[in-house]
Amino acid sequence: MPTDVIAFCNQKGGVGKTTTVFHLAHAAANAGLHTLVIDIDPQGNLSTVLAKDPLARDDVGVADVLSEGAITTITHAAVPTLWPSVDLLPTVPGNESLAYVRDQLVIAGAGRERRLRDAIDSLGNTYDLVLIDCPPSLDLLTINALVAARTAVVVSQSALFSANGLARLRRTLTDVKRSYNPDLELLGAIINLHEISTISGREQLTEIAANINILGDTIPKRVVIKDSMEAQTSLSDWGTTQARSLATIYRDTLVLLTGGAR
Repeated sequence: MPTDVIAFCNQKGGVGKTTTVFHLAHAAANAGLHTLVIDIDPQGNLSTVLAKDPLARDDVGVADVLSEGAITTITHAAVPTLWPSVDLLPTVPGNESLAYVRDQLVIAGAGRERRLRDAIDSLGNTYDLVLIDCPPSLDLLTINALVAARTAVVVSQSALFSANGLARLRRTLTDVKRSYNPDLELLGAIINLHEISTISGREQLTEIAANINILGDTIPKRVVIKDSMEAQTSLSDWGTTQARSLATIYRDTLVLLTGGAR
């Protein structure tokens, strides 16, 4: 199993999980880490922007790996990305297969929570790092990600943070750790879309910090972060001083997440 398997989670949508994983994947490529990114969100937004070539509706992906009696392996389903050292296990946009598999997991029998872990374990030491983009929910797809992961990272937007939401997520993490994955650890939270100049932003950040460890510098609310992702371009290649400065935040955050692994 790869040394670092990290699940990025939050049951709230719109907090920037996909954007975070996209830019961390580029940071990993720059760090020389052979990285696998797993898009386990049925929306497939990360797959749309990260895949090197457009995905066809009949392409295989994470749904095929997780389906009942699956014979498709990650090695067979992974596709190249924008960066040569990063591979992607995709969710094919517009294909309802993963949503179907999610629903089938509800009634599946023993071992349903371990399907992704078993698939990753079969890779051996192929990858240095695995980044998992979870759906905005605490369903069995997220459970599979947490069972597969060594560490979990909450991605949150400071202006929209909910203490109740964090409590629920922590209960889920505790349940997964107790029942399926005793090695799982919650590293902390990455804060997106932070507006340090607003009273609300500062108050929300204080509330978050009282409940969970903040990982690295907060990521400010900047249009270029999303724009560069949608243009399938890294921040360091965007060509502005601001974008390159933002790229260093993701670089430094990756070092925190991996302990500087190379």
